[in-house]
Amino acid sequence: MKLLLLGCNGQVGWELQRSLAVLGDVVALQRDASCNPQGLSGDLGDTPGLEDTITRVQPDVIVNAAAYTAVDRAEAEPDDSHQINALAPAVIARSATKTGAFVVHYSSDYVFDGGGDQPWQETDAPSPLSAYGRSKLAGDEAVARCPRHLILRTSWVYGVRGGNFPRTMLRLAQERDQLSVVSDQWGAPTSAALLADITAHCLHQLARNPALAGLYHCAASGTTSWHGYAQQLFQQARALGWALRATPDKVLPVSSSHYPTVARRPANSRLDCSRLQTRFGLRLPPWQQGLTHWLQSISESPSA
Repeated sequence: MKLLLLGCNGQVGWELQRSLAVLGDVVALQRDASCNPQGLSGDLGDTPGLEDTITRVQPDVIVNAAAYTAVDRAEAEPDDSHQINALAPAVIARSATKTGAFVVHYSSDYVFDGGGDQPWQETDAPSPLSAYGRSKLAGDEAVARCPRHLILRTSWVYGVRGGNFPRTMLRLAQERDQLSVVSDQWGAPTSAALLADITAHCLHQLARNPALAGLYHCAASGTTSWHGYAQQLFQQARALGWALRATPDKVLPVSSSHYPTVARRPANSRLDCSRLQTRFGLRLPPWQQGLTHWLQSISESPSA
């Protein structure tokens, strides 16, 4: 099996380089063409180059881990967000349809409006609140037109590379005695490592049973708020020896109105992942377990 991986240096892409290696030959590309072999293009802003790359590589599977993720900036740059999150996936899907390749694409809880308190199912009607959410929904719809597709819709992703919520919280907890964190947005922190491992497992199953193709919700099990997330992070970090000034009891709950953002965030990002678990024979671990592994994996010294 030959796999073309786009966005190999991102949070999820970095983990995919590891997890996909057991399936076959992985051609891992990043945005900067000078870093890619044979001048291949991994730039989702360069759709002609993207088409040419797929034609040249002739992959059995295309895994698109690249995305425009600057949620607030997308309000001022909707065209850029749409290009990366919608138009480029459409090109990938069309090329894959021509060659018979499978496409793996990652979606977001931001396609929903965050209403209610029940976990969202794959059959629920999307209603994004932001330009970013609309671009992700358009990408989902484009990829779904490819007969051989796997769309994994996830939430609150973090990894060992790049900036993310737990890294920011650890830095602030080393600088301050007390923090205020939003407590009225709910979801499941999901590690990039978990997403990568699930992707590899699903592709192995799809190779034997292509009828499993489709859209699936995919997140760690359990639910928490950003406030509860930060408290659990500090508790685990202190147990591992991190020198934090802010203790879990010094994380104060506040409403979203205390931290207004340019783009509206969904209050309810809970995802019902039962379809994925049933059809692929998976058990999604608790989000706390992924956080423990992440803390043990990051490069900073606990005393830093």
